[in-house]
Amino acid sequence: MPFHTQDGTAVPAVTAEQMREVDRIAVEEFGLGILQMMENAGRNLALNALDMLGQTGGQVTVLAGAGGNGGGGLCCARHLHNRGLVVWPVLDRDATALTGAARDQLRILQAAGLQVADPSQVKEAICRSQVVVDALIGYSLRGMPRGRAAELIELCNQHAVRVLSLDVPSGLNATTGEAPGSVIRPERTLTLALPKAGLHSVPGELFLADIGIPPEVYGRLGLSFEPFFGQQYWIRLVVK
Repeated sequence: MPFHTQDGTAVPAVTAEQMREVDRIAVEEFGLGILQMMENAGRNLALNALDMLGQTGGQVTVLAGAGGNGGGGLCCARHLHNRGLVVWPVLDRDATALTGAARDQLRILQAAGLQVADPSQVKEAICRSQVVVDALIGYSLRGMPRGRAAELIELCNQHAVRVLSLDVPSGLNATTGEAPGSVIRPERTLTLALPKAGLHSVPGELFLADIGIPPEVYGRLGLSFEPFFGQQYWIRLVVK
């Protein structure tokens, strides 16, 4: 249990397999909706991006994959757009290949008038942005990043001024902390629900976001802990 809040409260970590089971229990047994949890994740991610931008504001590029991580990133893009920021949504595949909740989040963005950046615009978007949000892969990594996702990771590492990763830096194994290939190097990571075990040596600051999962869900996996969010929806974690 290497993770603690700033006041010293211990926070248990989970493996990728445990987090998949948490998500399954939350949806199938407790009735939480994927879009409901994704909205909480995306809003908290947008608040973190705004916190990094400070009073000066600026432009944000959101790198999004096809899964839940990408959907959270696209939701974040909407919240930033709602606050008047210039947002560049970037996908690691053709928009027609998105399914499920990520596709739904993209449709909302498109209805609001935001269009996915053309591949020829991506380098420029990253260079012009004060913050790049990494929502490409998350805890679902299988082997090393490949194809367009790997290209976007490299572009981000080469040209981004500041990077905010959602849940797990893309390319990092959420359980072991190993990087089998290209991996994002974030200034800040906002992990969701509980920290992932592999984040023990992640660079930069680490924060934890509440996405609305009741503690009884974790109890089904034998995880018991005192509430640690207090009156906040995201908190800073330290590794001890």
